[in-house]
Amino acid sequence: MDISSGWDLVVLGSGPAGEAAAMQAAKGGLRVAMVDRDDQMGGNCTHWGTIPSKALRHQVRQVVRSQRNPLLRGLISPRQVRWQDLIQRSREVVDSQVQVRTDFYVRNRVRLFNGQGRIESAGEVRVDDQAGRQWSLRTRNILIATGSRPYRPADVDFDHPRIYDSDTILEMKHTPRNMIVYGAGVIGCEYSCLFTGLGIRVDLVNNRQHLLDFLDAEISDALSYHLRDQGATIRHSEEYTHIEADDDGVTLVLRSGKRLRADALMWSNGRSGNTQNIGLENLGLKPNSRGQLAVDERYQTEVAGVYAVGDVIGWPSLASASYDQGRFCAQGIVEGGPVKQVTDVPTGIYTIPGISSVGRTEQELTEARVPYEVGQAFFKNLARAQITGERVGMLKILFHRETLEVLGIHCFGYQAMEIVHVGQAVMRQPAPNNTLHYFVDTTFNYPTMAEGYRVAAINGMNRVSR
Repeated sequence: MDISSGWDLVVLGSGPAGEAAAMQAAKGGLRVAMVDRDDQMGGNCTHWGTIPSKALRHQVRQVVRSQRNPLLRGLISPRQVRWQDLIQRSREVVDSQVQVRTDFYVRNRVRLFNGQGRIESAGEVRVDDQAGRQWSLRTRNILIATGSRPYRPADVDFDHPRIYDSDTILEMKHTPRNMIVYGAGVIGCEYSCLFTGLGIRVDLVNNRQHLLDFLDAEISDALSYHLRDQGATIRHSEEYTHIEADDDGVTLVLRSGKRLRADALMWSNGRSGNTQNIGLENLGLKPNSRGQLAVDERYQTEVAGVYAVGDVIGWPSLASASYDQGRFCAQGIVEGGPVKQVTDVPTGIYTIPGISSVGRTEQELTEARVPYEVGQAFFKNLARAQITGERVGMLKILFHRETLEVLGIHCFGYQAMEIVHVGQAVMRQPAPNNTLHYFVDTTFNYPTMAEGYRVAAINGMNRVSR
């Protein structure tokens, strides 16, 4: 065994949380080692999650847009596009990201250990690398950033060639005519939009009463309408009893007695933290039923000097938030002071059309008895949306009736994930710069989608001045 001593921080997992922590610690003068079981950097986010799924979305969206453009309509049919060709293009994006991320480690002099990492104690991590060597890394601090994986119930046969999860769907070698998506969370809704965009009929099975019920109700309703309009059948309040799979397809049997038949099934019902086989028992740490670890305000576990960030600690389980958690945690290790918390995280859902929001919803404000009002801008009325042909969607500003303070931003449609940051920046300003007056008094480029803020703010002002 090769013994490598003198490390200040050993990070397990090179996803957004681990990468950000390693870079921040290295810039703070710490000696950092990164351990990842794969031979390429980036973690699940780069290889199986955020990057490939968003690359797929961009390509499918281009196909959908071509059908709306009179000059391009008829040149290509969605049914002519093969799933495996889309996957190949997304892999090119992944490869580019891997190169970028690997360069970060080289420039910041972070040592990479590619292999299975196992915590032996609070001060030692063992690595069995891909060359057959065994390393013992002696360290002052350990950071667990091993991410998450799709939840797989024991009674579902994921070895069957027609049953997939959000990882293995990227290896599907055929383009099904119809698809069952079980689980209508963020991932299930995003992939349902990809499939319907390719002309694949989708049965989206939701075990709740509404889609994405953490969203503003109006936005959730808009997503439901457009999914159905694109060819999806949404089945709410349904639970499965079992799955029957054969050479020709898959049958999903529901508790309600329904039997859904399709060429393939994608299971998308939650995720589990990657905390198995990393030596947590040697620390006396026990993850919860979803494989997640509990941490304090410094992202430290119950064991001093052992930290955890990202999907492995649960909410909000977003790449953006994970990156900041890793950065803030490492900054706390370097400086020893209070650790900044990740708050006001914008929601970005890459459906077609997209959804993004920050702040409180109408439901939350109503329950809290906050006197609020709504300002709206419908994309069909914006010049930029008319030019691009992206007329579906709206921007909604929730604000206090008396102070005009902006309380929430909710957007559905073209560039929603980009537009939301304008409102987010305003909401974080101290009073009185966090009110509707900012949008009314600021000159926006014309024609742009961001101009929707001025339109929505004026709409809101009109409501309270009646």
